[in-house]
Amino acid sequence: MLPRAGRPGYRAVVTTDLDNAGGRTTALLDLLDLTPGDAPDTFVGHNVTHTGPRVFGGQVLAQAVVAAGRTVPEGRRPHSLHAYFLRPGDLGSSIVFAVERLRDGRSFSARRVQAMQADGAILSMIASFESPAEGLEHADSMPAAPDPTTLPSLADLYGGADHASARYWVDEQPLDLRFVTPSIFVEAVDPPAAEAVAWWRTAGAIATDDALMHAAVAAYASDYGILEPVLRAHGRAWLSSGLSISSVDHAMWFHRPFRADEWMLSTMRSPSASASRGLNLGSMFTVDGSLAISVAQEGLFRPRDPAFSRG
Repeated sequence: MLPRAGRPGYRAVVTTDLDNAGGRTTALLDLLDLTPGDAPDTFVGHNVTHTGPRVFGGQVLAQAVVAAGRTVPEGRRPHSLHAYFLRPGDLGSSIVFAVERLRDGRSFSARRVQAMQADGAILSMIASFESPAEGLEHADSMPAAPDPTTLPSLADLYGGADHASARYWVDEQPLDLRFVTPSIFVEAVDPPAAEAVAWWRTAGAIATDDALMHAAVAAYASDYGILEPVLRAHGRAWLSSGLSISSVDHAMWFHRPFRADEWMLSTMRSPSASASRGLNLGSMFTVDGSLAISVAQEGLFRPRDPAFSRG
């Protein structure tokens, strides 16, 4: 895989390509390796199939982060993004990312990104990048959690399941996910609680220190499970929720350095659900306890059938 123009030294490769884990990570990084478009500050991304009929929101978000980052001065890292999911993405069509350079100041760069398909914008995002600086420091502490290597892998959980989604999670999922709170993919767990905890990292190692690439992978990962606390609060499972679920908006703040190929503990909770919308807040900690990322997403939860009213 060759470096793309517009980002000096960019290398989207992994240290191992021979095993399945390395291959899945290669596929993810290839997904994020955008092609320069025909117009200045435009980039083109392709799609991958997953468990749903639409483009995965985390994919578009991660690609938008890469597109914005390709236009900022060298050395500036993403520190925040705020995005709206405007319409479902078509898996059969490539996505054009148009970047608007809002401002380049002495310390900050701001960019607006529109992710476009034939029917119009599918995502609109504003992202900010900052040169590293010193200042006041404090952070929440990482909660206690089991060592991720002691928890079952996706293959352990779903390896024997005869279900298309299960096969994706086992054979194609580019992330190594380990659930601390029990999985609710198939069935809900008692007692209901509006929170979820999981470890994650890429399935294979990433052979670059580029902060933009690691931030983009974290953006991709942040859209997995972030809406789950709402389902957990109401005793529902993903496969039997009786709901049509979609993301509305998404925000991230990058606080401290991290690597997406090293274990991150993701804690998620939902403080509120009302008017068909549920808010979810998340924190991502490095394995040594450093708070690296904060996440917020509001999702849409609408009943698909009369069973919804019975719970």
